[in-house]
Amino acid sequence: MTELSFQLYSARNFPPLADFLPKLAALGYKQVEGYGGLYGDAGGLAAQLKSNGLAMPTGHFGLDQLKDTATALKTAETIGMKKIYCPYIGVEDRSTDDSKWVELAETLASLGETYTKAGYGFGWHNHDFEFLPTSSGRLPMDIILETAPDIEWEADVAWIVRGKADPIAWFDRYGSRITAVHVKDIAPAGENANEDGWADVGHGRLDWDNLITKVTSKTKAEYFVAEHDNPSDAERFASRSIATAKKWK
Repeated sequence: MTELSFQLYSARNFPPLADFLPKLAALGYKQVEGYGGLYGDAGGLAAQLKSNGLAMPTGHFGLDQLKDTATALKTAETIGMKKIYCPYIGVEDRSTDDSKWVELAETLASLGETYTKAGYGFGWHNHDFEFLPTSSGRLPMDIILETAPDIEWEADVAWIVRGKADPIAWFDRYGSRITAVHVKDIAPAGENANEDGWADVGHGRLDWDNLITKVTSKTKAEYFVAEHDNPSDAERFASRSIATAKKWK
């Protein structure tokens, strides 16, 4: 079985976290992925994870958090993270030409030097907007990875699909840079509107039985993180997704 982690952002609308972590442990999860809003009390979070037998080897940090390198490094050390990913930039930080994407990539490259020197893997986590061509015809995802050649990539497969790109083709091109993937599913057209069109892993239209074999054969992914951006029931999503993953060899 591929060890499935759980992105805690999926449970943000179902507090408190202290009640949700035992449910994840009972379902068989051993790992979770953090996000920026959880790190205010890193020591307390670390204690909660430990008491439930959970590790947090990967974490999302917003760009502003990453620029405060001392705090981010202390957070990662306290929690015991191995890899740090920048997950998102707002619309105001994107451009229709290449300029802001080059600026972002140069920032990531610079930050990456600091984090990798401290012993962490460091990279970018995609959404769909990185696959929309700029006015030059280049894709922001290419700009990021080419301009910052030493950073890693946490590939969100479902967002790649929503960006109208072929994830397997991207595995072929950048598999050596992909060190984690988000395992996410998309509902059939017209379904799950109340969940923004997402689905529990194995219950949507993506062929994850095939995709997981491509991920493991074509990339260097060490972490496989289940995520649903807006589940109506986070425990249902967690349960059904790990049940799907348990079928994988």
